[in-house]
Amino acid sequence: MPEYVVYNAPQSTCSQRVRYVLHAKGREFKEHKLDLFKGDQLKPEYLKINPNGLVPALVHNGNAVIDSAVIMEYLEDILGTISPLRPEDPLKVARMRAMMRYVDEVPTPAVRVPSYNLAFLPHYQAMTEEEFLAVCESKPLRREFLLKMGRTGFPQSEMDEALGRLRRGIERMTSWLRESGGPWLMGKDLTLADIAIMPVIVRMDDINLGHLWADAPEISEWLDRIRTTDAFAKTYYHGALLTEKYPHLQALKTVAA
Repeated sequence: MPEYVVYNAPQSTCSQRVRYVLHAKGREFKEHKLDLFKGDQLKPEYLKINPNGLVPALVHNGNAVIDSAVIMEYLEDILGTISPLRPEDPLKVARMRAMMRYVDEVPTPAVRVPSYNLAFLPHYQAMTEEEFLAVCESKPLRREFLLKMGRTGFPQSEMDEALGRLRRGIERMTSWLRESGGPWLMGKDLTLADIAIMPVIVRMDDINLGHLWADAPEISEWLDRIRTTDAFAKTYYHGALLTEKYPHLQALKTVAA
């Protein structure tokens, strides 16, 4: 059995974080790509690994580690001497973790709302009401989220709230970059905080929400910079972006351009 096994989905933002860290550390891993709309993450064999029924999950030497933020820190714990992604100063570590907590509390859940409305909703609209409710009930941690969306999508009020949270996330990220002097959130070195927010910014750019940082060139510069890292291309292989998976989104992006 390989030392590192990752159960994930190509377009999953949380999965992208873990893939990036492993690539940044130069670790080879076996990747299991789960089809979330076929319910692979809810099958008994996967629930034994991650009872939350979410991706990603890491199995390291036969031991399961779940939750993307926990996995990133775990990988840093065991591989910290290889391309370090965490400061040595405990105060700076605390600041990094506070950044990561903010990312997981504000922009990360917010980006799910436009993502589902624009990309995933057709999957649920194709279901009967009974099928949709059955899917909702099967989700250990996403039940209420899907029920709120329903088969008609999130209402405009929910979209507006999500966009407001994303805008606040951009403002906070901009302040971090300005305070640190860049080029990364904590200064000259890339850290787990950058990797935590990376999939949110990439997703926003992919679904035509880049206008939310039109007045913050620091974000565009940061995005361009992280895209040049070796781990980025390996993480975002073809099919990892929503516009590569859903042609209608690419068409909308072309129209917007």
